[in-house]
Amino acid sequence: MADDHTGPGRRATLLAVARSIGMESGLVVAYYLLPVDASFDGGTVAGLVLGLIAVTALFVWTLRAIVRSPHPQLRAAESLAAVVTLLVLVFASSYFLLERSAPGSFTEPLTRTDTLYFALTVFSTVGFGDITARTDTARVMTMILMAGGILLVGVAVRMVVSAVRAGLRQRDPKDR
Repeated sequence: MADDHTGPGRRATLLAVARSIGMESGLVVAYYLLPVDASFDGGTVAGLVLGLIAVTALFVWTLRAIVRSPHPQLRAAESLAAVVTLLVLVFASSYFLLERSAPGSFTEPLTRTDTLYFALTVFSTVGFGDITARTDTARVMTMILMAGGILLVGVAVRMVVSAVRAGLRQRDPKDR
């Protein structure tokens, strides 16, 4: 008899990887295709706040999904990939709108690819320095992403690990 603790099978793993790649690819395609022609104003700030609320709601929802999943480790990896991608894209969109609305907010004019690159380098704390925020608004937005990245890596990953453990305990009758 096979041991239930061997983890997910090859099929479940491949499906999780395919779903994850599909989700991240879809989000990036949407980032490039959606018309972003608003100016950076109160509505854009509200959009950024709503985007952050959406990222938080997605994260909370995924914690529940991880606990209930038959393969919590795979679900956790999918969830983190989706949350990180969405967070980076929300900020990339905001940086793009800010640069279009207030040219000179960064050290060079930014395209969508440039803002995605900048958001990812800020999130990953690599910070190559080739693009930097020049205005207070751009710097505040960048600091929020820096703090969000640190929180996601520190606090959120800890919460995801706890959810995985809870999901595994629910599956194992010996731990009840």
